[in-house]
Amino acid sequence: MERYMQSLKSYIYANSDQMVRKPQGLLKHPYLVPSAPDSPFYSMMLWDWDSWQIGIVMGQVEADTGKKGTYLDSEIGTVLNFIEHMDDDGYMPIGLHHEDADPIRKHTTSSKDDTNMHKPIVAQHSASIIQRHRDIEWLRPFIPKLELFINRYLINQTDSGTGLAYWKDDLAVGVDNDPSVFYRPDNSCGSIYLNSLLYRELLCMGYILEEAGDMQASIKWRNKAQDLADAVNTYCWDERDGTYYSVDFALRPVKSDASLHSGAPRDYPCLLMRIDNWSSFLPMWAGIASSDRAARMVERYREERTFNCRGGIRTLSRLEKTYDIRASNNPSNWRGPVWGNANFFLFDGLLKYGYLEDAQSIAEKTINMFGRDLEINGSLHEYYNPDTCEPIITHGFQNWNFLVLNMIAFLEDREYITMA
Repeated sequence: MERYMQSLKSYIYANSDQMVRKPQGLLKHPYLVPSAPDSPFYSMMLWDWDSWQIGIVMGQVEADTGKKGTYLDSEIGTVLNFIEHMDDDGYMPIGLHHEDADPIRKHTTSSKDDTNMHKPIVAQHSASIIQRHRDIEWLRPFIPKLELFINRYLINQTDSGTGLAYWKDDLAVGVDNDPSVFYRPDNSCGSIYLNSLLYRELLCMGYILEEAGDMQASIKWRNKAQDLADAVNTYCWDERDGTYYSVDFALRPVKSDASLHSGAPRDYPCLLMRIDNWSSFLPMWAGIASSDRAARMVERYREERTFNCRGGIRTLSRLEKTYDIRASNNPSNWRGPVWGNANFFLFDGLLKYGYLEDAQSIAEKTINMFGRDLEINGSLHEYYNPDTCEPIITHGFQNWNFLVLNMIAFLEDREYITMA
């Protein structure tokens, strides 16, 4: 364990600079990308939630090395590049390239109103920068645009009957082939993953406005966050199973005519999709779950027949019919393999609710898996076999795998950088 921690730290310190890009073409600010320039994947694109998580890693590198501010311009630039390519209606691209301001949309025939946009993590990334560097002035002129972006989710991508946000389609949701959204009808998945991200985004918008001196607006956004948390706890919690699920909105509308079913029409706005995947634990990371509910979820995580494995947490329960750990790219496979960031989100959620032994266990599993891979193969990979910890695909993958550095800092009782 000690050898792996030291080798991983050295590897990440040596390679973190390779994820920084200088301003070029359409991107007027320095920015962060998932991989080194010579990587065949992810080396030039500015991605939404990837770059946010890389920023958290860079914060840990700065804390570990005592070089505060080393990556500040690149983190700020990442946020500003996205904001400056946002449309006047709040639409923000999922990814940016110095030669193309919206390359992901080329993979769909849908209009921007009918497909997914940037995930709700811009306020979170901004808040994280502000918390670590105690400076809001770089963001102040762009706060109205940030509010416009979040409001697009609340107005155009939220179900009126439940208050839950939904995916427009299955394009670039981040967890590519999550069965709750992959190849399912458009506008049908009230994703627990999306709503957990959006809840934190709303809270961080409130934090930003408080730091900017506008307490009334701050309270407004924090109340919106509480409304969303109430909706998640009302519609996504399953008391029978003791966990959160995504919900299904693909229900036929209730008609008021004298149809055969008019005597007792449907009176529920959605149905639980009892698909057991890792994102069900995100309400712990987000802080939505009560302590009692978190306790039940932790018991579910500990079950080795379902999630708990040698590599950390399976991204889909082994008991699911769609469980499959074979290699795939576009989509990348989230139907069971272990991903480094899924381990980190669970680790952070366990810490929030005081499950220190469980958090330490998943950190150690992640360190062992990555440390062994680095020692044998000279790099990390995109995702792993849950039971053997063997890498499955993408030699040289960096990205959010480097969040293991933050786990190491916690285990070594040093300053631990996490999401806002």
